[in-house]
Amino acid sequence: MSILLPLRSSPSFLRRPSPRVLFAALFLGFVGYYAGRVSSVDPLCPHHDVFVPKAEISSNTPPQVVRDLLNGPPTDAFRDNLRDDVQYITSWPGTGYTNDLIGYMNLIYLAILTERVPVLPFFTPAQVRHTTNKTVPPIDFGVMFDVPRLSKALGKPILEWWQVKDRNSTTVDPLGCWSIWKGVSTRNKNPHPSRAPGILHLDISWTTPPPSVKLSQEDQHHAKFAGLMALTFPDMRRKSLRTPTPSPRLKLSLPPDEQLTCFDHMYWVSNFSPHEYMTEYSTGWRLVGKHLHWNPRIEALSRDYLRQTFDLRENEDIPPYIAVHVRHGDFGTWCTRPREECFAPLSTYARRVDEVKSELLTKKNLSVQHVIVTSDETESKFWDEVRGLGWYQVDHSETIERFGGWYPLILDAAIQSGGMGMVGTRVSTVSLIAAHRVEAWQGGVVRIVNWGKPGADDH
Repeated sequence: MSILLPLRSSPSFLRRPSPRVLFAALFLGFVGYYAGRVSSVDPLCPHHDVFVPKAEISSNTPPQVVRDLLNGPPTDAFRDNLRDDVQYITSWPGTGYTNDLIGYMNLIYLAILTERVPVLPFFTPAQVRHTTNKTVPPIDFGVMFDVPRLSKALGKPILEWWQVKDRNSTTVDPLGCWSIWKGVSTRNKNPHPSRAPGILHLDISWTTPPPSVKLSQEDQHHAKFAGLMALTFPDMRRKSLRTPTPSPRLKLSLPPDEQLTCFDHMYWVSNFSPHEYMTEYSTGWRLVGKHLHWNPRIEALSRDYLRQTFDLRENEDIPPYIAVHVRHGDFGTWCTRPREECFAPLSTYARRVDEVKSELLTKKNLSVQHVIVTSDETESKFWDEVRGLGWYQVDHSETIERFGGWYPLILDAAIQSGGMGMVGTRVSTVSLIAAHRVEAWQGGVVRIVNWGKPGADDH
Protein backbone atom coordinates (compact mmCIF):
# COMPACT_ATOMS: atom_id res chain seq x y z
CA MET A 1 0.00 0.00 0.00
CA SER A 2 0.94 3.60 -0.39
CA ILE A 3 0.38 6.85 1.38
CA LEU A 4 -1.64 9.91 0.44
CA LEU A 5 -0.22 13.04 1.98
CA PRO A 6 -1.98 15.71 4.06
CA LEU A 7 -3.36 18.60 2.05
CA ARG A 8 -2.58 22.24 2.15
CA SER A 9 -4.96 24.85 0.80
CA SER A 10 -3.21 24.84 -2.56
CA PRO A 11 -4.91 23.28 -5.61
CA SER A 12 -2.57 20.28 -5.59
CA PHE A 13 -2.97 17.52 -3.00
CA LEU A 14 0.67 16.44 -3.23
CA ARG A 15 3.69 17.54 -1.29
CA ARG A 16 7.03 16.25 -0.09
CA PRO A 17 6.65 13.17 2.14
CA SER A 18 8.00 13.13 5.69
CA PRO A 19 10.04 10.19 7.04
CA ARG A 20 7.19 9.33 9.43
CA VAL A 21 4.69 9.23 6.60
CA LEU A 22 6.97 7.08 4.46
CA PHE A 23 7.42 4.66 7.34
CA ALA A 24 3.66 4.32 7.52
CA ALA A 25 3.50 3.68 3.79
CA LEU A 26 6.16 1.00 3.97
CA PHE A 27 4.51 -0.64 6.97
CA LEU A 28 1.16 -0.82 5.21
CA GLY A 29 2.86 -2.02 2.05
CA PHE A 30 4.24 -4.96 3.96
CA VAL A 31 0.77 -5.66 5.37
CA GLY A 32 -0.48 -5.92 1.79
CA TYR A 33 2.49 -8.03 0.82
CA TYR A 34 2.06 -10.61 3.54
CA ALA A 35 -1.70 -10.69 2.98
CA GLY A 36 -0.88 -11.52 -0.63
CA ARG A 37 1.39 -14.34 0.48
CA VAL A 38 -1.31 -15.85 2.68
CA SER A 39 -3.82 -15.87 -0.17
CA SER A 40 -1.38 -16.95 -2.89
CA VAL A 41 -1.73 -20.33 -4.56
CA ASP A 42 0.63 -22.80 -6.14
CA PRO A 43 2.75 -21.46 -9.01
CA LEU A 44 0.58 -23.34 -11.49
CA CYS A 45 -2.98 -22.98 -10.31
CA PRO A 46 -6.16 -24.60 -11.66
CA HIS A 47 -7.43 -23.56 -15.05
CA HIS A 48 -10.84 -22.54 -13.70
CA ASP A 49 -9.31 -19.29 -12.40
CA VAL A 50 -9.15 -17.93 -15.96
CA PHE A 51 -11.54 -15.00 -16.26
CA VAL A 52 -14.24 -14.84 -18.89
CA PRO A 53 -16.21 -11.58 -18.60
CA LYS A 54 -19.94 -11.84 -17.89
CA ALA A 55 -20.50 -9.11 -20.44
CA GLU A 56 -17.88 -9.55 -23.15
CA ILE A 57 -16.43 -6.31 -24.43
CA SER A 58 -14.92 -6.70 -27.85
CA SER A 59 -11.49 -5.29 -28.51
CA ASN A 60 -11.48 -2.07 -30.51
CA THR A 61 -7.86 -2.63 -31.49
CA PRO A 62 -7.74 -2.50 -35.31
CA PRO A 63 -6.88 -5.92 -36.79
CA GLN A 64 -3.94 -4.45 -38.70
CA VAL A 65 -2.40 -3.15 -35.46
CA VAL A 66 -2.62 -6.61 -33.89
CA ARG A 67 -1.14 -8.17 -37.03
CA ASP A 68 1.77 -5.75 -36.77
CA LEU A 69 2.41 -6.89 -33.20
CA LEU A 70 1.59 -10.61 -33.23
CA ASN A 71 1.64 -13.51 -35.66
CA GLY A 72 -2.12 -13.97 -35.42
CA PRO A 73 -4.92 -14.99 -33.03
CA PRO A 74 -4.08 -16.21 -29.51
CA THR A 75 -1.98 -19.39 -29.54
CA ASP A 76 -1.63 -22.32 -27.14
CA ALA A 77 2.04 -21.47 -26.54
CA PHE A 78 2.57 -17.73 -26.17
CA ARG A 79 5.94 -17.72 -27.95
CA ASP A 80 4.35 -18.99 -31.16
CA ASN A 81 2.51 -15.68 -31.37
CA LEU A 82 5.48 -13.34 -30.86
CA ARG A 83 6.87 -11.66 -33.95
CA ASP A 84 10.63 -11.83 -34.45
CA ASP A 85 10.77 -8.10 -35.21
CA VAL A 86 8.91 -6.97 -32.07
CA GLN A 87 10.18 -6.74 -28.49
CA TYR A 88 7.77 -7.00 -25.57
CA ILE A 89 7.68 -6.34 -21.82
CA THR A 90 5.39 -7.58 -19.03
CA SER A 91 5.00 -7.93 -15.26
CA TRP A 92 2.54 -9.44 -12.78
CA PRO A 93 -0.08 -8.33 -10.24
CA GLY A 94 0.05 -9.28 -6.58
CA THR A 95 -0.65 -6.49 -4.06
CA GLY A 96 -4.31 -5.61 -4.46
CA TYR A 97 -6.20 -3.85 -7.23
CA THR A 98 -5.11 -0.22 -6.85
CA ASN A 99 -1.48 -1.03 -6.14
CA ASP A 100 -1.46 -3.37 -9.14
CA LEU A 101 -2.94 -0.57 -11.25
CA ILE A 102 -0.04 1.67 -10.21
CA GLY A 103 2.30 -1.19 -11.12
CA TYR A 104 0.73 -1.43 -14.59
CA MET A 105 1.09 2.33 -15.08
CA ASN A 106 4.77 1.93 -14.22
CA LEU A 107 5.04 -1.02 -16.61
CA ILE A 108 3.65 1.04 -19.49
CA TYR A 109 5.99 3.92 -18.64
CA LEU A 110 8.94 1.49 -18.67
CA ALA A 111 7.70 0.21 -22.03
CA ILE A 112 7.91 3.79 -23.32
CA LEU A 113 11.47 4.11 -22.03
CA THR A 114 12.56 0.79 -23.55
CA GLU A 115 10.57 1.13 -26.80
CA ARG A 116 8.94 -2.22 -26.16
CA VAL A 117 5.31 -3.30 -26.49
CA PRO A 118 3.69 -3.76 -23.06
CA VAL A 119 1.69 -6.95 -22.58
CA LEU A 120 -0.77 -6.26 -19.77
CA PRO A 121 -2.00 -9.04 -17.51
CA PHE A 122 -5.37 -9.14 -15.79
CA PHE A 123 -6.19 -8.12 -12.23
CA THR A 124 -6.33 -10.83 -9.58
CA PRO A 125 -8.86 -10.54 -6.73
CA ALA A 126 -6.60 -10.43 -3.66
CA GLN A 127 -8.77 -7.86 -1.85
CA VAL A 128 -12.03 -8.35 -3.75
CA ARG A 129 -12.24 -11.95 -2.62
CA HIS A 130 -11.99 -10.87 1.02
CA THR A 131 -14.74 -8.24 0.72
CA THR A 132 -17.32 -10.29 -1.21
CA ASN A 133 -16.89 -13.64 0.58
CA LYS A 134 -17.38 -15.24 -2.82
CA THR A 135 -15.12 -16.83 -5.40
CA VAL A 136 -14.14 -14.00 -7.73
CA PRO A 137 -12.18 -14.71 -10.91
CA PRO A 138 -9.53 -12.41 -12.39
CA ILE A 139 -10.70 -9.63 -14.67
CA ASP A 140 -9.11 -8.44 -17.92
CA PHE A 141 -7.49 -5.01 -17.95
CA GLY A 142 -9.54 -3.95 -20.97
CA VAL A 143 -12.84 -4.77 -19.28
CA MET A 144 -12.10 -1.93 -16.86
CA PHE A 145 -10.15 0.49 -19.03
CA ASP A 146 -10.29 1.94 -22.53
CA VAL A 147 -7.10 0.42 -23.94
CA PRO A 148 -7.54 1.75 -27.52
CA ARG A 149 -8.01 5.28 -26.14
CA LEU A 150 -4.89 4.90 -23.98
CA SER A 151 -2.89 3.57 -26.92
CA LYS A 152 -3.98 6.50 -29.10
CA ALA A 153 -3.15 9.06 -26.39
CA LEU A 154 0.32 7.58 -25.88
CA GLY A 155 0.96 6.96 -29.56
CA LYS A 156 2.02 3.48 -28.53
CA PRO A 157 0.60 -0.01 -29.16
CA ILE A 158 -0.58 -1.97 -26.11
CA LEU A 159 -1.41 -5.65 -25.85
CA GLU A 160 -3.18 -7.80 -23.28
CA TRP A 161 -2.21 -11.36 -22.44
CA TRP A 162 -5.48 -12.78 -23.78
CA GLN A 163 -4.48 -11.50 -27.22
CA VAL A 164 -1.17 -13.36 -27.03
CA LYS A 165 -2.01 -16.70 -25.41
CA ASP A 166 -5.32 -18.55 -25.70
CA ARG A 167 -7.08 -18.21 -22.36
CA ASN A 168 -8.23 -21.84 -22.66
CA SER A 169 -4.72 -23.16 -23.25
CA THR A 170 -3.17 -25.56 -20.72
CA THR A 171 0.23 -25.53 -22.42
CA VAL A 172 3.01 -24.94 -19.90
CA ASP A 173 5.36 -22.24 -21.22
CA PRO A 174 8.85 -21.83 -19.70
CA LEU A 175 9.96 -18.22 -19.26
CA GLY A 176 12.94 -16.45 -17.69
CA CYS A 177 12.17 -13.30 -15.67
CA TRP A 178 13.87 -10.75 -13.42
CA SER A 179 12.82 -10.55 -9.75
CA ILE A 180 12.89 -6.90 -8.70
CA TRP A 181 11.62 -7.93 -5.28
CA LYS A 182 14.72 -10.02 -4.59
CA GLY A 183 17.00 -7.41 -6.15
CA VAL A 184 16.07 -4.54 -3.83
CA SER A 185 16.63 -6.41 -0.56
CA THR A 186 18.49 -9.52 0.56
CA ARG A 187 15.66 -10.04 3.05
CA ASN A 188 13.38 -11.01 0.17
CA LYS A 189 14.19 -14.66 -0.44
CA ASN A 190 11.55 -15.26 -3.12
CA PRO A 191 10.07 -13.33 -6.04
CA HIS A 192 7.03 -11.21 -5.29
CA PRO A 193 4.06 -13.62 -5.14
CA SER A 194 1.46 -13.56 -7.91
CA ARG A 195 -1.24 -15.91 -9.12
CA ALA A 196 -1.00 -14.61 -12.68
CA PRO A 197 1.86 -16.80 -14.00
CA GLY A 198 0.02 -19.90 -12.81
CA ILE A 199 -3.24 -18.80 -14.41
CA LEU A 200 -1.35 -18.30 -17.68
CA HIS A 201 0.45 -21.64 -17.21
CA LEU A 202 3.85 -19.95 -17.26
CA ASP A 203 6.69 -21.84 -15.59
CA ILE A 204 9.07 -19.08 -14.53
CA SER A 205 12.77 -19.27 -13.76
CA TRP A 206 13.84 -16.19 -11.80
CA THR A 207 17.06 -14.19 -11.88
CA THR A 208 17.97 -11.64 -9.21
CA PRO A 209 19.21 -8.36 -10.74
CA PRO A 210 22.29 -6.58 -9.35
CA PRO A 211 22.04 -3.94 -6.58
CA SER A 212 22.43 -1.24 -9.24
CA VAL A 213 18.68 -1.44 -9.90
CA LYS A 214 17.94 -0.08 -6.40
CA LEU A 215 16.62 3.47 -6.08
CA SER A 216 19.33 4.00 -3.46
CA GLN A 217 21.61 1.67 -1.59
CA GLU A 218 19.82 2.51 1.67
CA ASP A 219 16.33 1.84 0.29
CA GLN A 220 15.17 -1.73 0.85
CA HIS A 221 12.00 -1.54 -1.23
CA HIS A 222 12.28 0.54 -4.39
CA ALA A 223 13.93 0.02 -7.75
CA LYS A 224 14.65 2.82 -10.22
CA PHE A 225 13.32 3.01 -13.75
CA ALA A 226 16.76 3.67 -15.24
CA GLY A 227 18.16 0.51 -13.68
CA LEU A 228 15.33 -1.64 -15.02
CA MET A 229 15.53 0.02 -18.42
CA ALA A 230 19.23 -0.85 -18.66
CA LEU A 231 18.47 -4.54 -18.05
CA THR A 232 16.44 -4.68 -21.27
CA PHE A 233 19.48 -3.89 -23.41
CA PRO A 234 21.92 -6.64 -24.44
CA ASP A 235 25.16 -5.40 -22.89
CA MET A 236 23.74 -4.57 -19.44
CA ARG A 237 21.65 -7.74 -19.48
CA ARG A 238 24.77 -9.80 -20.16
CA LYS A 239 26.74 -8.06 -17.40
CA SER A 240 23.88 -8.56 -14.92
CA LEU A 241 23.23 -12.27 -15.45
CA ARG A 242 23.43 -14.49 -12.40
CA THR A 243 22.53 -18.09 -11.71
CA PRO A 244 18.74 -18.34 -12.12
CA THR A 245 16.51 -20.37 -9.84
CA PRO A 246 14.96 -23.46 -11.47
CA SER A 247 11.34 -23.14 -12.56
CA PRO A 248 8.85 -24.92 -10.25
CA ARG A 249 7.27 -27.22 -12.84
CA LEU A 250 9.83 -28.12 -15.48
CA LYS A 251 12.87 -27.42 -13.28
CA LEU A 252 14.49 -25.32 -16.01
CA SER A 253 17.12 -22.70 -15.20
CA LEU A 254 16.56 -19.95 -17.75
CA PRO A 255 18.15 -16.51 -18.08
CA PRO A 256 15.78 -13.54 -18.37
CA ASP A 257 14.07 -13.63 -21.74
CA GLU A 258 15.42 -11.17 -24.30
CA GLN A 259 12.34 -10.84 -26.49
CA LEU A 260 9.72 -10.75 -23.70
CA THR A 261 11.35 -8.91 -20.80
CA CYS A 262 9.56 -9.85 -17.61
CA PHE A 263 9.60 -8.42 -14.07
CA ASP A 264 7.84 -9.84 -11.02
CA HIS A 265 6.19 -6.61 -9.89
CA MET A 266 6.35 -2.92 -10.82
CA TYR A 267 4.64 -1.22 -7.87
CA TRP A 268 7.79 -0.17 -5.99
CA VAL A 269 9.58 1.59 -8.88
CA SER A 270 10.51 5.29 -8.99
CA ASN A 271 12.72 7.82 -10.75
CA PHE A 272 13.76 10.06 -7.89
CA SER A 273 11.99 9.41 -4.57
CA PRO A 274 10.20 6.51 -2.85
CA HIS A 275 6.45 6.21 -3.46
CA GLU A 276 6.77 8.63 -6.33
CA TYR A 277 3.20 8.12 -7.53
CA MET A 278 2.03 10.36 -4.68
CA THR A 279 4.03 13.33 -5.98
CA GLU A 280 3.08 15.93 -8.53
CA TYR A 281 5.99 14.86 -10.77
CA SER A 282 5.08 11.15 -10.89
CA THR A 283 5.91 9.94 -14.40
CA GLY A 284 3.69 6.89 -14.05
CA TRP A 285 0.72 9.16 -13.46
CA ARG A 286 1.57 12.17 -15.67
CA LEU A 287 2.64 10.20 -18.75
CA VAL A 288 0.36 7.17 -18.43
CA GLY A 289 -2.24 7.19 -15.65
CA LYS A 290 -4.01 10.42 -16.56
CA HIS A 291 -4.67 8.97 -20.03
CA LEU A 292 -6.08 5.73 -18.61
CA HIS A 293 -9.83 6.30 -18.82
CA TRP A 294 -12.64 3.90 -18.04
CA ASN A 295 -14.02 1.52 -20.61
CA PRO A 296 -17.11 3.23 -22.11
CA ARG A 297 -19.36 0.53 -20.67
CA ILE A 298 -18.03 1.22 -17.17
CA GLU A 299 -18.60 4.95 -17.72
CA ALA A 300 -22.20 4.30 -18.76
CA LEU A 301 -22.84 1.98 -15.81
CA SER A 302 -21.43 4.51 -13.35
CA ARG A 303 -23.77 7.18 -14.74
CA ASP A 304 -26.71 4.79 -14.36
CA TYR A 305 -25.76 4.17 -10.74
CA LEU A 306 -25.40 7.89 -10.09
CA ARG A 307 -28.88 8.59 -11.49
CA GLN A 308 -30.29 5.79 -9.36
CA THR A 309 -28.49 7.11 -6.27
CA PHE A 310 -29.64 10.70 -6.83
CA ASP A 311 -33.18 9.54 -7.79
CA LEU A 312 -32.96 11.01 -11.30
CA ARG A 313 -34.85 10.01 -14.41
CA GLU A 314 -33.15 8.09 -17.22
CA ASN A 315 -30.93 10.42 -19.29
CA GLU A 316 -31.47 13.28 -16.82
CA ASP A 317 -28.35 15.40 -16.33
CA ILE A 318 -26.24 14.38 -13.37
CA PRO A 319 -25.57 17.33 -11.05
CA PRO A 320 -22.01 18.12 -9.97
CA TYR A 321 -21.09 16.22 -6.84
CA ILE A 322 -18.37 15.64 -4.28
CA ALA A 323 -17.15 12.08 -3.78
CA VAL A 324 -16.02 10.98 -0.32
CA HIS A 325 -13.90 7.88 0.19
CA VAL A 326 -13.72 6.63 3.78
CA ARG A 327 -11.22 3.81 4.16
CA HIS A 328 -11.42 1.66 7.31
CA GLY A 329 -11.26 -2.13 6.88
CA ASP A 330 -7.75 -3.53 7.23
CA PHE A 331 -6.44 -0.11 8.25
CA GLY A 332 -7.74 -1.01 11.70
CA THR A 333 -4.78 -3.37 12.11
CA TRP A 334 -2.54 -0.30 12.20
CA CYS A 335 -4.46 1.35 15.03
CA THR A 336 -2.79 1.40 18.44
CA ARG A 337 -5.93 2.70 20.13
CA PRO A 338 -9.68 1.94 19.90
CA ARG A 339 -11.16 2.35 16.41
CA GLU A 340 -13.34 5.27 17.45
CA GLU A 341 -10.20 7.12 18.56
CA CYS A 342 -8.08 5.99 15.62
CA PHE A 343 -10.31 6.66 12.61
CA ALA A 344 -11.45 10.18 11.86
CA PRO A 345 -15.16 10.77 12.59
CA LEU A 346 -17.52 11.69 9.78
CA SER A 347 -17.67 15.20 11.19
CA THR A 348 -14.03 15.57 10.13
CA TYR A 349 -14.89 14.50 6.58
CA ALA A 350 -17.83 16.93 6.66
CA ARG A 351 -15.48 19.79 7.50
CA ARG A 352 -13.28 18.85 4.55
CA VAL A 353 -16.37 18.62 2.32
CA ASP A 354 -17.28 22.17 3.34
CA GLU A 355 -13.77 23.30 2.37
CA VAL A 356 -14.16 21.70 -1.05
CA LYS A 357 -17.59 23.30 -1.53
CA SER A 358 -16.21 26.72 -0.60
CA GLU A 359 -13.25 26.43 -2.97
CA LEU A 360 -15.44 25.24 -5.85
CA LEU A 361 -17.76 28.19 -5.29
CA THR A 362 -14.89 30.67 -5.08
CA LYS A 363 -12.77 29.38 -7.96
CA LYS A 364 -15.37 27.94 -10.32
CA ASN A 365 -18.57 29.72 -9.24
CA LEU A 366 -19.99 26.23 -8.77
CA SER A 367 -22.43 25.45 -5.97
CA VAL A 368 -22.32 21.72 -5.20
CA GLN A 369 -25.05 20.18 -3.05
CA HIS A 370 -24.68 16.46 -3.74
CA VAL A 371 -22.20 14.40 -1.71
CA ILE A 372 -21.78 10.67 -2.34
CA VAL A 373 -19.89 8.36 0.02
CA THR A 374 -17.99 5.19 -0.87
CA SER A 375 -16.46 3.10 1.89
CA ASP A 376 -15.49 -0.40 2.97
CA GLU A 377 -17.19 0.23 6.32
CA THR A 378 -19.96 -2.29 7.06
CA GLU A 379 -21.35 -0.96 10.37
CA SER A 380 -24.95 0.23 9.96
CA LYS A 381 -24.31 3.01 12.48
CA PHE A 382 -21.76 4.54 10.12
CA TRP A 383 -24.17 4.56 7.19
CA ASP A 384 -26.98 5.94 9.36
CA GLU A 385 -24.69 8.85 10.14
CA VAL A 386 -23.92 9.29 6.42
CA ARG A 387 -27.62 9.56 5.64
CA GLY A 388 -28.07 11.87 8.62
CA LEU A 389 -25.69 14.32 6.96
CA GLY A 390 -27.88 14.29 3.86
CA TRP A 391 -25.21 12.45 1.91
CA TYR A 392 -25.77 9.61 -0.53
CA GLN A 393 -24.74 5.95 -0.52
CA VAL A 394 -24.43 3.79 -3.64
CA ASP A 395 -26.78 0.80 -3.51
CA HIS A 396 -24.73 -2.29 -4.40
CA SER A 397 -27.27 -4.81 -3.10
CA GLU A 398 -27.70 -6.30 -6.60
CA THR A 399 -24.39 -5.31 -8.21
CA ILE A 400 -22.54 -8.57 -7.62
CA GLU A 401 -25.45 -10.67 -8.82
CA ARG A 402 -25.89 -8.55 -11.96
CA PHE A 403 -22.30 -7.90 -12.96
CA GLY A 404 -19.90 -9.91 -10.79
CA GLY A 405 -17.76 -9.49 -7.69
CA TRP A 406 -15.45 -6.86 -9.15
CA TYR A 407 -18.15 -4.33 -9.95
CA PRO A 408 -18.79 -2.66 -6.58
CA LEU A 409 -15.09 -1.71 -6.54
CA ILE A 410 -15.02 -0.69 -10.21
CA LEU A 411 -18.19 1.40 -10.08
CA ASP A 412 -17.19 3.10 -6.84
CA ALA A 413 -13.85 4.07 -8.42
CA ALA A 414 -15.57 5.37 -11.56
CA ILE A 415 -18.01 7.39 -9.46
CA GLN A 416 -15.15 8.84 -7.38
CA SER A 417 -13.35 9.97 -10.52
CA GLY A 418 -16.40 11.82 -11.84
CA GLY A 419 -16.74 14.22 -8.94
CA MET A 420 -15.98 17.91 -9.11
CA GLY A 421 -14.58 17.45 -5.63
CA MET A 422 -13.11 14.56 -3.70
CA VAL A 423 -12.39 13.97 -0.01
CA GLY A 424 -10.28 10.91 0.72
CA THR A 425 -8.49 9.02 3.46
CA ARG A 426 -4.79 9.38 4.11
CA VAL A 427 -2.68 6.25 3.38
CA SER A 428 -5.24 4.91 0.88
CA THR A 429 -4.08 4.38 -2.69
CA VAL A 430 -7.78 4.28 -3.64
CA SER A 431 -8.08 7.88 -2.42
CA LEU A 432 -4.76 8.76 -4.07
CA ILE A 433 -5.82 7.62 -7.54
CA ALA A 434 -9.29 9.15 -7.15
CA ALA A 435 -7.73 12.48 -6.19
CA HIS A 436 -5.36 12.34 -9.17
CA ARG A 437 -8.31 11.68 -11.50
CA VAL A 438 -10.54 14.41 -10.09
CA GLU A 439 -7.76 16.98 -10.43
CA ALA A 440 -6.67 15.86 -13.92
CA TRP A 441 -10.01 14.94 -15.50
CA GLN A 442 -12.45 17.33 -13.84
CA GLY A 443 -10.19 20.20 -12.82
CA GLY A 444 -11.65 19.51 -9.40
CA VAL A 445 -10.76 20.21 -5.79
CA VAL A 446 -9.51 17.55 -3.37
CA ARG A 447 -8.78 17.15 0.32
CA ILE A 448 -7.40 14.26 2.37
CA VAL A 449 -8.40 13.41 5.94
CA ASN A 450 -5.64 12.48 8.40
CA TRP A 451 -6.28 9.84 11.03
CA GLY A 452 -4.52 7.70 13.65
CA LYS A 453 -5.39 9.61 16.82
CA PRO A 454 -8.03 12.07 18.06
CA GLY A 455 -7.60 15.43 16.37
CA ALA A 456 -5.20 14.09 13.72
CA ASP A 457 -6.87 16.26 11.06
CA ASP A 458 -7.10 19.44 13.13
CA HIS A 459 -5.87 22.44 11.19
